[in-house]
Amino acid sequence: MQRQSFIRGTFILTGAAFISRILGFINGIILARMLGTEGIGLLMMAQPLIPLVITLTCLGLPVAISKLVAEAEAQGHPHKVKRILVVSLTVTASLSLLLTLLTFIGAKLISHHLLTDQRAYYAMLAITPIAPIVAVSSVLKGYFRGRLNMKPLAYSQVIEQLLRIGFIIGLVHLLLPYGIEYAAAGAMVSSVIGEGFALLYLISMFKLSRVKKPSGDRLLTHLHQGRRTFLDLLRIGLPTTGNGIIDSIYRAFQPILITKSLIISGSSAVMATKTYGLLAGYTFPLLFLPSFITQSISTALLPAISEAKAQNNRLLIHHRVEQALRISLLVGAPSTVILFVWADPLTTMLYQAPEAGKLLRLIAPIFILHYFEGPLHAVLLGIGKAKTTMVNFILSTLIKIGCIVLFGTKLGIVGVIMGINIGISLLTLFNFYSVSRSIGLSIEIRMIMKVALCSLLMAVSGHYAWLYLHGYAAIPYLFAIAGSIALSLLVYLAGLLWTDAMNKDDFGKVPILRRIYPKRS
Repeated sequence: MQRQSFIRGTFILTGAAFISRILGFINGIILARMLGTEGIGLLMMAQPLIPLVITLTCLGLPVAISKLVAEAEAQGHPHKVKRILVVSLTVTASLSLLLTLLTFIGAKLISHHLLTDQRAYYAMLAITPIAPIVAVSSVLKGYFRGRLNMKPLAYSQVIEQLLRIGFIIGLVHLLLPYGIEYAAAGAMVSSVIGEGFALLYLISMFKLSRVKKPSGDRLLTHLHQGRRTFLDLLRIGLPTTGNGIIDSIYRAFQPILITKSLIISGSSAVMATKTYGLLAGYTFPLLFLPSFITQSISTALLPAISEAKAQNNRLLIHHRVEQALRISLLVGAPSTVILFVWADPLTTMLYQAPEAGKLLRLIAPIFILHYFEGPLHAVLLGIGKAKTTMVNFILSTLIKIGCIVLFGTKLGIVGVIMGINIGISLLTLFNFYSVSRSIGLSIEIRMIMKVALCSLLMAVSGHYAWLYLHGYAAIPYLFAIAGSIALSLLVYLAGLLWTDAMNKDDFGKVPILRRIYPKRS
């Protein structure tokens, strides 16, 4: 089996996530043009139930599998790896089939009594088979993460998106003459087919990568001896599931929480709805856009930390944590500068809503802390502090809700954003404190100062480049934005090399640039 280092695995996942984001964006455009607002509305009504079903089905086991497989690999216990797979597949397959059956039976009832348009029933019915597919594929993804082999995860993401786009074009076009509800169902079926082919790819890669079956290795034996393994999986998985359920509940009530606070502060119902739309529909997607990089870091970091923990190698744990936080800083800083300096141009170009730029500029400086939260969360899971992550998440979410209500009812949208910023800050600080208390993590002030200086140079150069290209040179809006951002990123990169925040050795760790800047011995 081909293993990758932590850095190489991160770049593989980042590249795949970037391609998947682009393909997902293309998929959204195709759907919007083929189905229109009515068809998209039916899709949006049918979709929310499935994430909850998948969360309940998986029970946070993919994270637990990744950690336990990494530990078993580090300790040289192939029997334990097989037992983890057998138990987790048995649990997720059983739960997914049960919940899928209940969803299938209750779809008519849900569409009639909970949804505003009963035509969403067909789309809901079409998406229900995705739960067992995702459940099994999540187990296999956890297995590959645990064995530090990120390529199957990366390729499966791209395969799923490509096939989804192809089948959407075919099925939606075929079913559209029969009615918009059937076309929406066709789009859902395309998602199921894409996930199905991705699962087939993962199964084929699993068969190629698995070790030879030891003598006396029996499926029933693993099930009989799997009680301890099952408890270990739940010990890690249930807090993760708790986080997911609490987050889902918060997201479900977030529109009510924010709009009610805005109305109490003096806004009309229409204005509160419009302001929330600017925040949730325009500002949040831009803020979360760069987070696929830190998500890739977190995915690769969890098994890497678990492996080092199983080997009792504290030095390696510290080294990998420092690598992850350094990458997060180097990526989060320029992302924050772009979102702050180009807030108005970006929201104007993408949404024709420059007023969303004011909200983006209020959140962006604090949101840099969010880029550290994911890696810190992964470190806590890797060192066996799953309950701590849940406590930190619950506490920060409750405080965030309180601050949104307290400040939002008095200051309007500015107060709501203050509450959101406090929640982001507290969750990151809680996780940092927990990691520091567990393994003795410290802050590298010199590195932060270097990156801050480079970010300042990037912001100043980018601001004046934008003014010149848009104002004096009067080139097209898109090219002015792209040109000024590209120039500012070059200044940022030059600053990193000048201050030695990055060097040629760092370039040598990037797979694509390895031939240009080979790592020195």
